[in-house]
Amino acid sequence: MQTLEKISQHMKDRSSELRELKSQGKKIVGYFPCGYFPDEMVYAAGAVPVALNRGGDHEPVEVAGSYISRWIYTFGRACIGNRMSGTEPIYNLIDIFMVPVTDNHVRIVADTWDTFTDVEVFRFGVPHVKMQEALDFYEGGLRLLKDRLEKLTGNQITDQALNEEIELANKERDLFNQIAEMRKGERPPISSRDFVTLNHASLLLDRKVMVGLLKEVVDELKGIETAASAGPRLMIMSTTLAHGDYRVFDMIANAGGQVVVEESGEGIRHFTEKVNVNGDPIKALADRYFWKRVPPGWFRPGHERQANAIKVATDYKIDGVVWYQMMFRESDEMESFWYPEVLKKNVGVQMLKLVSDYDSTERGQFITQIETFIESLKTSKTIR
Repeated sequence: MQTLEKISQHMKDRSSELRELKSQGKKIVGYFPCGYFPDEMVYAAGAVPVALNRGGDHEPVEVAGSYISRWIYTFGRACIGNRMSGTEPIYNLIDIFMVPVTDNHVRIVADTWDTFTDVEVFRFGVPHVKMQEALDFYEGGLRLLKDRLEKLTGNQITDQALNEEIELANKERDLFNQIAEMRKGERPPISSRDFVTLNHASLLLDRKVMVGLLKEVVDELKGIETAASAGPRLMIMSTTLAHGDYRVFDMIANAGGQVVVEESGEGIRHFTEKVNVNGDPIKALADRYFWKRVPPGWFRPGHERQANAIKVATDYKIDGVVWYQMMFRESDEMESFWYPEVLKKNVGVQMLKLVSDYDSTERGQFITQIETFIESLKTSKTIR
């Protein structure tokens, strides 16, 4: 696809673009990519949002060991190591680091940046239950975020500006939903790796540029005819799908499987639900980013995520689930014990659990596990 090549080039050029924007006085706002940060607010303030979303390499994880305990989960340590090592240019360009605090791992990432860098860290809390008081608390955090962005940029975030950014973000969500719908068919016109790459690009590139590129992708995909695959259809359920962490997708494809849908707590844009453009835009953002958001593994109770997993597995005609978990993320570790039974009972599919520390020594083990899992699914389909 030509548009994917264009997007790849945009991604390569992004750090240079951000450096130029910074020299012109634009503020670069980095944020932790957990799905609870409404980047519409950054655009409305006249600043540039970028997700600190790099993962997959073990070296930054090792570097983080000089600053924090190794018991912090893998992606959190990568977020620390990518800043401390200085190898990721974008991590060194940001003027402020915005962190929606979802659990202790994310809090410690914020604390470590606070202690060992000169970057200001702004935190706001994310409750672990859905009730009116929790929604009010999250909304209060967004209003504090609004005040801080206005102070940072010197620009007022007006309702008009915020609504314009919300409408543009909703267009982006619509385009992702169109592509996702195409993946439900027997012949998905786009690979899982490419779809997740598109998603990662949307967390880094300018939204107006990204919307234009996504329109091109949709048009290209409508004209693509692919051969029907005999391989099992898979869903990935993940702690984090980080930019650069694509090896599991490649291993699955090489083993004859095809991932047709992803459910991840962090690292990808959650595009299913749109933001209501009527009324108070801050309340609308709180409703979308907290109330409508299908919560990750640390949320309690976990029934909503289970119900969503069952629905998605049914809608996409899934044959199996690959549970891709970051090491030391205890909330996912606990959930991984009951999901095999939930999936088997409600959808009749098996689950493979993989635990990663972004270590190259995992490769051989992962390949063997994935190949064995896919062969078992093929055998099961043949028997049925």
